[in-house]
Amino acid sequence: MSTAHINNPADSAQAVADSVDIEPVLALTREEMDAVNQVIRQRLSSEVALVNQLGHYIIDAGGKRLRPMLALLAARANGYEGEMHYLLAAIVEFIHTATLLHDDVVDESELRRGRETANALFGNAASVLVGDFLYSRAFEMMVDVDSMQVMAILANTTNVIAEGEVMQLMNVHDADTSEDNYLEVIHCKTAKLFEAATRLGAVIAGRSEDAQQAMARYGMHLGTAFQLIDDVMDYCSSSEDMGKNVGDDLAEGKPTLPLIYAMRQGDAAQAALIRSAIENGGYDKIDEVQAIIRQTGALEYTEAMARREAELAIAQLDYLPDSGYKQAMHTLALFSAQRSS
Repeated sequence: MSTAHINNPADSAQAVADSVDIEPVLALTREEMDAVNQVIRQRLSSEVALVNQLGHYIIDAGGKRLRPMLALLAARANGYEGEMHYLLAAIVEFIHTATLLHDDVVDESELRRGRETANALFGNAASVLVGDFLYSRAFEMMVDVDSMQVMAILANTTNVIAEGEVMQLMNVHDADTSEDNYLEVIHCKTAKLFEAATRLGAVIAGRSEDAQQAMARYGMHLGTAFQLIDDVMDYCSSSEDMGKNVGDDLAEGKPTLPLIYAMRQGDAAQAALIRSAIENGGYDKIDEVQAIIRQTGALEYTEAMARREAELAIAQLDYLPDSGYKQAMHTLALFSAQRSS
């Protein structure tokens, strides 16, 4: 990934971000993440064999589980001393996993996290239905939290995510999608669950509305940075690093920010080539598109925006007292803007 400096407020963080080490964060949260994983295993259980088989297949695929980790960190950073945050973190992961199952069906994806998607292995029908099971189980778990505010936040979150999915579907093969429309989609589709995860940490800690909103903004900005870098990686990482096929977004006709910027900055011929690639999809033009993206500085532009989002996330932590948990949230914000996998 390019680390060229762009004139933007986040450049000062880039030298730090290039060397972000999240191992201390993983060590800090390991014991509590183990507790979350135990909740996940218990609540994933079903009398229907296929639910267990497919559910465990995607849950066990691993990943950093950044969203539930952030829920844990936000709770502890805000002074929470109980154990209800384990359940909330598991709910967040169930919602996320349900969206992955549905996404892969909609996108007709065949690879995720370096292995076959559930729909490729079990079929679309099974993936959709088990995704529905995970959504409904998550809401069943919310009842155990016994908080109408928690229910309201998560109900709104799942609704907004669904709207984001529909907006993205409407943008597919639409080369006229604007940067603002793109950002609205990722705010709804991706960043909203990060926002909910971190806000809930302040909610269960009994913090003020101002504190809750600061945590919500932190999650929104971090989630936006995370998705921006995900879109960069689609054009500059290997399939092994990404865990999916390079160029999938272009093949699916998704007008992500690198494409939108490259069309805006390129000459008429370059813009026309990218427009055609978006409108027709497929991998035929991937080499030419990647070359134009590099020539126009589209990746650097997108990375710079991700760094700005990370800095905005970090600014929301000012009200928190110093602690290892606050430092971990700072580290994860930087990580979101420079990760390579």
